[in-house]
Amino acid sequence: MKIELKEITVKELVKDYVDNVDEGVFGYGGKLDIRPPYQREFIYNDKQRDAVIDTLMQNFPLNVMYWAKRENENFEVIDGQQRTISICQYITSKFSYNDKYFHNLEDDVQNKIYGYKLMIYQCSGNNSEKLKWFETINIAGLKLKPQELRNAIYHGSWVSDAKRHFSKRNCPAYEISKDFVNVEFNRQECFEKAIKWISNDKINDYMAKNQKEQNASILWQYFKAVITWVETTFTVKRKEMKNVEWGYLYNTYKDKQSNTDEIEEETKELFKDDDVTKRSGIYPYILTRDKRYLSIRAFTDNMKSWVYELQDHKCKICKKQFKLSEMEADHIKPWSEGGHTVKENCQLLCKDDHYKKSNI
Repeated sequence: MKIELKEITVKELVKDYVDNVDEGVFGYGGKLDIRPPYQREFIYNDKQRDAVIDTLMQNFPLNVMYWAKRENENFEVIDGQQRTISICQYITSKFSYNDKYFHNLEDDVQNKIYGYKLMIYQCSGNNSEKLKWFETINIAGLKLKPQELRNAIYHGSWVSDAKRHFSKRNCPAYEISKDFVNVEFNRQECFEKAIKWISNDKINDYMAKNQKEQNASILWQYFKAVITWVETTFTVKRKEMKNVEWGYLYNTYKDKQSNTDEIEEETKELFKDDDVTKRSGIYPYILTRDKRYLSIRAFTDNMKSWVYELQDHKCKICKKQFKLSEMEADHIKPWSEGGHTVKENCQLLCKDDHYKKSNI
């Protein structure tokens, strides 16, 4: 990877500046994409924007900015979008500073601003190198989400089409999945989740493989299939459903025949069970029968102390004496058979016997 520090004057930066819905936001003679698809909208308030212009006026140093070189030798802004737009908007008289627009300034003041030198790091390299660099910048304060960083690397027609389905609050993915996923749609988190599910967590590999595709229809059809399966399997919507990783369950259980009435009855019973401490885990538990999803309520220290004295400090199975710290609490009647987490249903076993019993 090659990283170069360049000095770019304000006059060079604002050359051929354009900002409109159809063309996007460009500068630097049309060679700099100031707002690539993964970047946010302009969010500086008046005070922040004026501080940028005051920095130029005082000839104070402005924080270094970061550009990435594209395959066509053009550039895109990675860090510095807000400062760049503030400068360009002022030079093109989109706002005034100290009650003066740029075109109201004396020639020598204009020339001083035009000649101000910006420090720009320009990065070029392969996708993995750029992603590593973007992540480093993000740690330093850029605060982009992981998927926003990936979109910068794997930009193209596939990403653009996927964003049409998965980005923004009113996108198609929001309309069908808002009750089943807990994400920020406008920060690319739904897009990221869909790729995680279809690729089994191999997000970079999946994006690299599909980067040159014309559209993301396969990903979109998959996501729709997941949501349809959830709605038909678990027929009653509950807020806890937003915290379930549905795609992984769909990948394994989509072809399993289920009685939806029985599923809903069991779901209701599990929601009423005080021993179930993780209610979002009810859904994967019903499909997998793995009790770890439920985080069954553990015996309290008081319960264990009470049973420890009742058992005369001995393991219930081998009858040998142990310290309390050397023993583990066990349900006499298993939770799966209706046993509750109460002291009357608790026995203390040494670790060896508890391990053997658990294996059985």
